[in-house]
Amino acid sequence: MSKLKSVCLLLMMLVLATAPAFAQEEAATGPGEGGIAVGALAAAFAIGTAALGGALGQGKATSAAVSGMARNPGAAGNIRTTLIIGLALIESLVIYALLIAFFVYELR
Repeated sequence: MSKLKSVCLLLMMLVLATAPAFAQEEAATGPGEGGIAVGALAAAFAIGTAALGGALGQGKATSAAVSGMARNPGAAGNIRTTLIIGLALIESLVIYALLIAFFVYELR
């Protein structure tokens, strides 16, 4: 229960710390005055999150496949085929996120 309280307290502090950022007035920046575009920031966050999720998913899938092959060597061929198809689908989701990140970046 202590861990739940700590997580709730951390989330509350995070929400309260970001509230002043929303209260600020918009900065008066004109064309060519630098600054990070919101589209670029959103694109970087999207592709970073997708890469993280894809890497974790691929690691877990590979681990489960190797464990299954070790337990039942006779089914290794079927497991390997299913693993390759699964890894290709996971990677395709990351590529879709990359395309979406390009589109978001271009909307700025």
